[in-house]
Amino acid sequence: MIMQKSTFNTRLLLSSLVISSLLGGCATTAKQANPADPWEGWNRGAQSFNDDVDDVVLKPVAKGYLAITSEAVDRGVTNFFSNLNDIGVTINDFLQLKFLQGGMDASRFIVNTTVGVAGIFDVAKKIDLPKHDEDFGQTLGFWGVPSGSYLVLPFFGASSPRDTVGLVGDALLNPLTYASIFGGAAINAVTAGAKAVDVTDTRAGLMSTEKMIDEASVDRYDFIKSAYQQHREYLIHDGNPPPDENDVLELDEDVMSEGTNGTKGSTNSSFVNSTKGSSAIPALGNSRAIPAANPPGAVPVIDNSNTIPAANTSNSAPVIDNSKSIPATPNSNSAPVTNNSKHMLDLSSPEGK
Repeated sequence: MIMQKSTFNTRLLLSSLVISSLLGGCATTAKQANPADPWEGWNRGAQSFNDDVDDVVLKPVAKGYLAITSEAVDRGVTNFFSNLNDIGVTINDFLQLKFLQGGMDASRFIVNTTVGVAGIFDVAKKIDLPKHDEDFGQTLGFWGVPSGSYLVLPFFGASSPRDTVGLVGDALLNPLTYASIFGGAAINAVTAGAKAVDVTDTRAGLMSTEKMIDEASVDRYDFIKSAYQQHREYLIHDGNPPPDENDVLELDEDVMSEGTNGTKGSTNSSFVNSTKGSSAIPALGNSRAIPAANPPGAVPVIDNSNTIPAANTSNSAPVIDNSKSIPATPNSNSAPVTNNSKHMLDLSSPEGK
């Protein structure tokens, strides 16, 4: 009798586990092309199956749901199921030793259930009791259970062996599960309808996400896998996941930061000293002072905004500031510059002179 009253969600989960175990056993004899994703063949098939179910059933129902419900009704339905979810969130808070957050989430559930009319209105958010996202899969990760390889479940989508066990724990923490088991036929019908509305509301909220995935991804499977794994790591470590050893961008940033900190305060002096006596072009800090002597063969950068050096090295090319005055004695190898602005040219013929 109890088996007949099990929820639709639990049935889907059990059927997914059976199918996954059977196909997983058959796949062990096949050649594994990617050691990092040993179940890729099964995963791609399951994802294709889920996409077909979504295109035929879930997406049309979600579009119809959005068409007939107003934004206020849609928000109220979302808040109602989110409030039920806060029961499991609170329990997982305490299982992860997050006592302060657990107290906040328990208070959130009480406030929204009473003042918020069974959670339809999110009153707790207005009194600084924000929504948190904790589940039993995160609790297992907190206690050191490895996630295992990436796994796609029929009807449930992206998952892992650890998160698959977490789905069972979440079902046990959902009050609708017990209402379906111990209730009568009427309660079972209401529970099934509530679960259907929950699934439809969740799918309706993913319309914009689906469009982004379709437009941004080259390989839909790889995109969803990477996004799922990164998101789970983000949740398990509360927004501070450990750095990935294969992330080249983070490694480059670490190297650059270490190089900056290691040479701070001594970059100019060490670099100039290392280039003395060589043919390299030194980098001079002209904003403070100009060195008295330049190494032979180098082209100095002179700051003419303050003053002109009294003497130039024999091998350097001086930069003369003509905006102030013209040198009294021009260089013997340079062409003299005559200032004709004060005198008119003498245009008389030579015989008249």
